[in-house]
Amino acid sequence: MKAIEVKDLHRYYNGVKAVQGISFDVNDGEIFGFLGPNGAGKSTTIKVLTGQLRPTSGSAEVVGCDVVEDRQELKPQIGVVFEYQNLYERLSARDNLQFTARLYGAKKERVDEMLELVGLEDRSKERIQNYSNGMKQRLLIARALVHKPKVLFLDEPTRGLDPGVAREIRSIIANLADSGVTVFLTTHYMEEADRLSDRVAILHQGEIVAIDTPEALKEAYGEEDRATLEDVFIKLTGKDLY
Repeated sequence: MKAIEVKDLHRYYNGVKAVQGISFDVNDGEIFGFLGPNGAGKSTTIKVLTGQLRPTSGSAEVVGCDVVEDRQELKPQIGVVFEYQNLYERLSARDNLQFTARLYGAKKERVDEMLELVGLEDRSKERIQNYSNGMKQRLLIARALVHKPKVLFLDEPTRGLDPGVAREIRSIIANLADSGVTVFLTTHYMEEADRLSDRVAILHQGEIVAIDTPEALKEAYGEEDRATLEDVFIKLTGKDLY
C-alpha cells in the first residue's frame, strides 16, 4: 500500500486555481520533498491531504484513508508540523505533550520518549515562552509524533533556524524515515531537500512540472555537470527561492 495516493487533484479558491490536476504517490517510509515557489500550491495540497480542506475535484488517500470520507480515521494516522508555531506557550513542554497524548490516547511513557528524541528532557518543565525558536521547533516535531503517526507532514521545518539546530532537525527527520515513518516535506532550502529526499516533486502555478529522485532531476535538467537541485528548481519554475 502506498502511504499517499493523489489522483487529478484540483482545489480552487473563489475562481483562483490553487492546485490544478496534480497526481502523485508516496511510498511507505519515503521522504518526499514537495517543492515550489511561494503561492505554488504547496500549503493548499498539505491542507487537503491532512483533511483541513476539501478538494474541488479529484481524490486523495493517505494511509488508505480517503481525505474527505475518512477524515476521522485519518487524524490518528498523521502528524503535522505547520510553518507557524502553534504551541501553548504558557505551558511547559511536558504539559504540551501530555495534553496531546491524552487527546490521542497515547501512553504516558510516550511523552518521555519524545522529549528524549528531541533533546528537551532536561528543560521539559520550563514554559514554552522561554524557549528559543529552535527548541520550539523540536517540540513541535515531538508533539506531532507522540501518537506514533504513520505519515508526518513537515511544512518548512528548519526555516529561520541557525545551522546547528537545522542540522539536528534534519538528523531527526532522516532517523524517522529509517524507522518506517513516511515524511512529506516542504522546504525552500534546496540543499536540504537534496540531502533528505528520496524523491521530489516540483510544483509551479498549481501543477507538478517534474517528479523524480534529486539525482535524476539534476541529470535531466541540469545544464552543467555540477548542477544543483536549486539550478533545476529555478530552470523549471523561473523563480528565485524567495
